[in-house]
Amino acid sequence: MTMDRPAVVRPISLPRGRRVLVISDIHGNLPFLKGLLRKTGFSDADILIVLGDILEKSTGSLDTLRYLMELSKTHTIHFAQGNCDATPLGFLSGKWPDEIAARYGRFWGDKCTWVSMAHLAGVSVEYISDFPAARQAICAAFPEELAFLDAMPTILTNDDYLFVHGGVPRETDLESLTAWSCMKDDDFLSQGHTFRRWVIVGHWPVCLYREDICQADPIILPQRHIVSIDGGCTLKEDGQLNALILPEEPGGAFTCVSYDDLPTATALADQAPSPNPLNIRWGHSRVEVLESGGEFSLCRHLETGRKIAILTDFLQEAPQGLISRDATDYRLPVRAGDTLSIIRRTGRGALVKKDGVTGWYLGPLGNS
Repeated sequence: MTMDRPAVVRPISLPRGRRVLVISDIHGNLPFLKGLLRKTGFSDADILIVLGDILEKSTGSLDTLRYLMELSKTHTIHFAQGNCDATPLGFLSGKWPDEIAARYGRFWGDKCTWVSMAHLAGVSVEYISDFPAARQAICAAFPEELAFLDAMPTILTNDDYLFVHGGVPRETDLESLTAWSCMKDDDFLSQGHTFRRWVIVGHWPVCLYREDICQADPIILPQRHIVSIDGGCTLKEDGQLNALILPEEPGGAFTCVSYDDLPTATALADQAPSPNPLNIRWGHSRVEVLESGGEFSLCRHLETGRKIAILTDFLQEAPQGLISRDATDYRLPVRAGDTLSIIRRTGRGALVKKDGVTGWYLGPLGNS
């Protein structure tokens, strides 16, 4: 169980006539997973491809893994390993330096899978000196779960598609790549790759790719044959779990079904979109406060110099300075009668989501 082993490539069959759904980055959110499968009408006639990151960032990781393990006994499911699925394996194999493991475990607590496993096995992981006992207890208590994770390939392929959690630099000589580089391939779409087969990836939330608006639906790039599908499930308040549905015949149109648990309301008035919006997102989030306020603070986004009103509780100190959680000044295009998902009601209007896009609606709302 290592994090630097060669990529494992597994050919898979996707017979014509069977619907194929691809999901990624569940991050222990079992209610979202079940909700999405219900919404898509998933059945044993379908094929499900899980592109990794079943685990981490949530206390529901172990339950989600076990649910998928059981489901795979009665349904056709193919798994590709994500970097978060490799995290407990890396800890158990000692590939993580103990100091880094301790820092990670303290930060996430029971939202870290191996910390949760250790606690369920009755072992503390408060100190590095606890790690040998924790590793032994986890391996003894969870042999089936660990074997299932360890058996996941890195890449799934057929003649028309390549499925991988993070990304690949090429379509040939895949076995010479390291598994970790394929799982944790940050900012994959910005690397300029173009492929013959469709390459389907997760890992990098799609909302991070746009400077203007925060959009969580999959990004489909026909000229480059790439689809990125991570909708920010679990990690973002407005995140969603996406299911990409492959076309019946290669070359056809992809479709998508998404699930979140946000409450909904009906827009009672039209609203025009605002021009030149700003999407403050992870990695581009440093700000300075110009005017502090109770509900909102006027800030300057340091990267662009733009002024933006940000919910005050979105602001937080970080090692790099003051940052904001994901924030936007975008006013969505809305027609009276539209159904909006409500993220936050404020004194200035509602932060909402429509068609996968997060923004502001300043008009009146009614019951949906």
